[in-house]
Amino acid sequence: MSIRSGRSPAVCFLLGLPRSGTTLLAHLLQHHPDIVAPPEPWLMLALEAFGRVDSCHPVGSALIEAATSQFLGRISRAAASRAFADAAYDQYLAEAGKRVILDKTPRYWTVLDFLDSVYPEAPHILLMRNPYAIAASLKSTWGIPLRAESSHTVSVSSIVDLMLRMPDVIISSLADLVLGLPRLAAHRTRPQTHWVQYEMFVAHPDEEVRRLLAALECDPAAFTSSDMKQADYLRTSSFGDRKILERTTIDQGSVEAWRSQLSVEEMQTVTNLVGAELFLELGYEEELLHARKAGVMDTGQEVTELYRRIFRTWWRFRTTKRGALSASSHAEAAVHTAWNVSDNRDAAIEMLRDEVARLEQILNIS
Repeated sequence: MSIRSGRSPAVCFLLGLPRSGTTLLAHLLQHHPDIVAPPEPWLMLALEAFGRVDSCHPVGSALIEAATSQFLGRISRAAASRAFADAAYDQYLAEAGKRVILDKTPRYWTVLDFLDSVYPEAPHILLMRNPYAIAASLKSTWGIPLRAESSHTVSVSSIVDLMLRMPDVIISSLADLVLGLPRLAAHRTRPQTHWVQYEMFVAHPDEEVRRLLAALECDPAAFTSSDMKQADYLRTSSFGDRKILERTTIDQGSVEAWRSQLSVEEMQTVTNLVGAELFLELGYEEELLHARKAGVMDTGQEVTELYRRIFRTWWRFRTTKRGALSASSHAEAAVHTAWNVSDNRDAAIEMLRDEVARLEQILNIS
């Protein structure tokens, strides 16, 4: 085992929401002889969270967090994180015999600023997909429920109670749409960020992959074709889209499948969560028009902003131990905590009451 010294490894971050096609794009990019793409490292999420430990730690989480915070306060946390990440990436590259490592971790949308502080020069590939198609894939693959609350008569307390009882994986997936999508959309203007639309990618995979390879300073001629091959590396991992293991060709039918997979009520939910403005900003005017012809109403940007506020408040509550808010909590990070949510239901309802009440009034639920 060898670690190359004297220079930083070539790192590229592939960004995109879960179920947006990042596994497929990473798989094709690593057909190039210079590139290796681990299924999903999650390395930068772990480094960003360094020092924050589970409340059940026998030594005492408060002591660990206070001590590491004081110690790291005297040094450059970004430099220390860079040193560790460089060593890890470089060792992985040495083992693979490759030059460029492609870190594809969908939930890096929660730590975009941290990525830039540690690797300001790193190129980013940003993969965007029609939000309706992402929602349909969440529904069909993971069973994530999608329904318009406006079709039900519920109280403020029952809305919040539903959020409290939802498993972490469901809330995390919905937060990807509500909070992650606008953050990634804003990230398009970052220098050295190369934007890819999923629909264009699956329609013209060879051309899009070669375009990205040129941007990464990898010889496009060394990429032969977008044939689905050599996906066995995914069998030994718990991460990444398992459907790739079953495919022999790229499924272009995935572009339009959402039209038959989502009901009008489900399309309404997605429209409310994402917002018509963001659909238009990302170039999905035709998809939005289809939804409107089917009966989806534009409830306005205020509704979408209220959903975002609810989810931000919720994440701040979930990521702070014992339900107490703090300025240092990471409101939009999808993390799992050990404390019992039911013990803090009253506190959660109180925090979310104003936002949900306003949303309830606008949607005429009450």
